[in-house]
Amino acid sequence: MKPDSKVLEALPPSTTCRRIAFEGAQVVPGFIKDTYFLIVSGKKPWASMKVELVPLVYVTQPDYWEIEIVGCQRGVALPVEVPYSAVLEITGVLGKQGVEVVGATRTEKIKVP
Repeated sequence: MKPDSKVLEALPPSTTCRRIAFEGAQVVPGFIKDTYFLIVSGKKPWASMKVELVPLVYVTQPDYWEIEIVGCQRGVALPVEVPYSAVLEITGVLGKQGVEVVGATRTEKIKVP
């Protein structure tokens, strides 16, 4: 638990969004100097699920900034497993050494120059 998240964690959890698994993650440089993008891919359990990369909130810069892979399902679900790819510009949410991708079944630390 992060020290600044007690109020947030006291709220009831969502029932439509969950962390989901990922198969691969990479950081690539942007076209503009000193910009970076995180690209994550995997399979989502429902074709109609929206996948987002969500950075955690910190008061001070950590060594590795955690970024969760979150799948949200609203309305009628199409229960077919399909590939997904999600991209997030991470220049403003870099840890001192990089980022840590956090999925449902594993995490992966990625160093960023």
